[in-house]
Amino acid sequence: MNAHAPAAPTASADPEIARSITAAGIRTNYHDVGDGPPVLLIHGSGPGVSAWANWRLLIPELARQARVIAPDMIGFGFSERLPGQRYDMPTWVAQAVGLLDALGVERCDLIGNSFGGALALALAIAHPGRVRRLVLMGSVGVPFEITPGLDAVWGYEPSLERMRALLDIFAWDRALVSDELARLRYAASVRPGFQEAFAAMFPAPRQRWVDAMASREDDIRALPHQTLVVHGRDDRVIPLATSLTLSSWITRAQLHVYGQCGHWTQIEHAQRFARLVGDFLAEAAADEPVPLSRT
Repeated sequence: MNAHAPAAPTASADPEIARSITAAGIRTNYHDVGDGPPVLLIHGSGPGVSAWANWRLLIPELARQARVIAPDMIGFGFSERLPGQRYDMPTWVAQAVGLLDALGVERCDLIGNSFGGALALALAIAHPGRVRRLVLMGSVGVPFEITPGLDAVWGYEPSLERMRALLDIFAWDRALVSDELARLRYAASVRPGFQEAFAAMFPAPRQRWVDAMASREDDIRALPHQTLVVHGRDDRVIPLATSLTLSSWITRAQLHVYGQCGHWTQIEHAQRFARLVGDFLAEAAADEPVPLSRT
């Protein structure tokens, strides 16, 4: 179903703030651009992240051929933060499915980045019939030993110097990490309520949050979806081994590794990534029927 729900855009000069709708009881900020087969984009979990910050280069490219829906997951960006909120995979899955329900989207392509990859996996496992094709980029969702880079990201405490250091971890190409970008991302991380929610998600010891985001191997192996797995060879946040594991466990997976690329594939190789994903999603839908419920 391609008809847009009657949720008016929020009046704001900030491009990160777009439309607003209630999804699973959570007032959710989301972008809804383009026409065609629906694609749901799930962002990562860096400090101050939002759907727009994560996907701003991909959204206009993908919107040439698809309806692109990019929400801020609860605890991130400009979606509602509720007192005493529990941040866990069932909550995020419920919000994502609730958004699809609220927008009248029965089935979509699903793209997840890092934390968003773990969420995409969990959603596809729990609701396989809601997903057509799956793209996992620098994805969490399988067991691995937490890297110093991810520990630093999740343990971030606001300061301009710490934000600059994190950006150096994210990007292979240091030319992308300007003082202006560091200032913008630092300012985003200290907006009211942002750091409080972020700190509540991943307190130390942080290996337990990697483990909590991992789906069962048998469930991943049972996924019937065509899946594109993408990773930066030089990623210091999520190890390349996670994507090697995913591509070996998912029967209908293909793997693409970008050299000279860190954790920001969608930024460091923006045009090539957009073409790769666009071509993958545009292929003829010759998939076998996906069951609407798990057996």
